[in-house]
Amino acid sequence: MKAMILAAGRGERLRPLTLETPKPLIRVGDKPLIVWHLERLAGAGITDVVINTAWLGEQIEEALGEGQQYGVRIRYSREGTPLETLGGIRRALPMLEDDGDFLVINGDVWTDFDPARLLRNDQPETGILATLVLVTNPDHHQDGDFIVTDAGQVLGEGDGTRYTFAGISRLSPELIHQAPSDEERLGPLLKRAAKNGRVKGIRHNGAWFDVGTYERLAAAGTHIRQFGTS
Repeated sequence: MKAMILAAGRGERLRPLTLETPKPLIRVGDKPLIVWHLERLAGAGITDVVINTAWLGEQIEEALGEGQQYGVRIRYSREGTPLETLGGIRRALPMLEDDGDFLVINGDVWTDFDPARLLRNDQPETGILATLVLVTNPDHHQDGDFIVTDAGQVLGEGDGTRYTFAGISRLSPELIHQAPSDEERLGPLLKRAAKNGRVKGIRHNGAWFDVGTYERLAAAGTHIRQFGTS
């Protein structure tokens, strides 16, 4: 299975830091944020990785190269002007879909989630287009994104406990192919698939940080210093 790391954003909430350094290369703990993802993917046996780039993308390529030092093989999807999440995945799809399902990871989260958990069900249920990693709602997103049933089915609306999408998922190429060509964001597509009963979810009870502000960047670093990385 292959994986894609979304790394094309401008990181505007982390300015002025991101004016000269792309957000994926910001250090969290003792290494750049994106390196944490590469090492965890390699540890799970996922060695083919696609990274989309735009803002200061040449710095990402210079820092990571072809990925050998992290135990992976990296290919780059160069966007020029940053695309939204679905648009970026759609452009990179020819590099991803030949192995069937693939993983997608937001490059601006830090977590101790083990990607191998998304590989244990190598033959997903018929009709399932996406498996989402879900976490307890953080303070900055208390309304959450999805409801999860006891059977693990993900619902966009309804009664039940709401959880936040962690920005980590296993997607079927079919999900991307069925999206309207002018749709650029992944969220609405996942909501529709969930409404149709075609999305599953797994809970992650460990550490997860959306490293989108200075405060959350500092919180991730504090966690690593206090509790380590596993």
